Amino acid sequence: MKNSDLEKFFEICLAITAERDRHALLTRILDTAMDISSCDAGTLYLSEPDGLHFCRMATRSLNIRQGGHGDPITLPPVPLVEKYVCSWAALHNETLNIADVHADSRFDFSGSLQYDALTGYRTVSMLVVPMNNDRGRLIGIMQLINAMDASGSIIPFPRDLEMLISALASQAAISITNMQYAEQVTNLLDSLVNALSKAIDERSPYTANHTQNMAAIADRFLDYLEESGNPRAFSPEKRRAFLMSIRLHDVGKLAIPLEIMDKESRLSSSLSDIKERFRLINLLDRISVLEGRISSEEFTDRVEDRKNTLAFIERINRTGYLSDSDLSEVNRISSQTYTDESGRDIPCLSSQEHTCLSIRKGTLTETERKTIQSHVEITERILKNVSFPDAYSQVPVWASAHHELLNGKGYPKQLTADEIPPETRLLTILDIFEALTSRDRPYKPAIPVDKALSILRSMAQDGSIDGEILNLFLESHAWEGIL
Repeated sequence: MKNSDLEKFFEICLAITAERDRHALLTRILDTAMDISSCDAGTLYLSEPDGLHFCRMATRSLNIRQGGHGDPITLPPVPLVEKYVCSWAALHNETLNIADVHADSRFDFSGSLQYDALTGYRTVSMLVVPMNNDRGRLIGIMQLINAMDASGSIIPFPRDLEMLISALASQAAISITNMQYAEQVTNLLDSLVNALSKAIDERSPYTANHTQNMAAIADRFLDYLEESGNPRAFSPEKRRAFLMSIRLHDVGKLAIPLEIMDKESRLSSSLSDIKERFRLINLLDRISVLEGRISSEEFTDRVEDRKNTLAFIERINRTGYLSDSDLSEVNRISSQTYTDESGRDIPCLSSQEHTCLSIRKGTLTETERKTIQSHVEITERILKNVSFPDAYSQVPVWASAHHELLNGKGYPKQLTADEIPPETRLLTILDIFEALTSRDRPYKPAIPVDKALSILRSMAQDGSIDGEILNLFLESHAWEGIL
């Protein structure tokens, strides 16, 4: 064996080790083995419980290549029985070097002969090598066909080549195993993230589709960037990391009380307390009538006044925005008290009820709003305790900053534009858009897409969000068919 052959072998082993794409790795393994052995054809099988599965097939003289990104291989797996040469090599973990399959009666070569009959090919010499990883586990079989001499004539595979091809097969098996381990870890991480994402959404019926919608829209948007050749297009690894950050961006909401997350009105359950209090006061007034402390007419007026007050409270409880006059009326009602016969004062509204009814916009008090906003800090604390692989190291950064705004008016850290990466800027736009158009929020009606986009444009104009990314989002129409 020449030194140049060894140098080429080591170079190839390094290239195989460095390969990160599974399809490219498997193709490179077979092509490399064929190059080293100077053969015309080859088949790569991967071992599965039900047999040896065809993975790659190539015949250079016929310009045929199957498997991977090329033509799919539809042949059934080869069962692990000794009559087939590849199965025998797998079962006995031995290399087979056959000079002429037509002169060998040990194995059933009917499959190769049928292939020959269909294509006009002639299979003669064959080298069959088990692919074992560093733990001795069979990963697959490498089957090389028709070694060629310098003139292009078919010859038997040289014996001194067997060790080199076996070493290559072992290195290939280790690379395949490492890639399988990496894929298993990635799949495990993805499945855990997806399960956690669903748990976040399913915790409240009012956000049941938020994360899933965001991820679906993001997927469509990233497709658009790639298909349009935009320089902002994400690599496959970055895409996976970004989608993971979407699925985890609200993980902190697991720690937020549902009575705050699902608060659909200003008073929430407190409205029933007010109704019960008014009913009690009416009963006390009725007793006062019976005992002669007030007249029937005064009782009727009081009951009517409370009825109107309660109707006002019920309206204010769900109104979108509290006007100045409505706020004044809330303050007036809150100042009223009822004194019972024992001299005890019963307020019309408790201080907490007054605070809730005084909310100008939305349903949350300032304390409740801060509690909701704390979910991003909780998200950051949770994700910083996760050992993300290098490819996902930015997930905690992107996910925990999705409420920051470019003008520094976001939360929780009031980051400015130069501190907010493009991935977070995109995530913020997706989060705002989905929240605006969502049909399942109890505290607000869904906003039509056109109006939601108009709001986003206004936010871009005032420097809150990234205008360039927003324009790409508008061009993509990535939300169509999802919302």
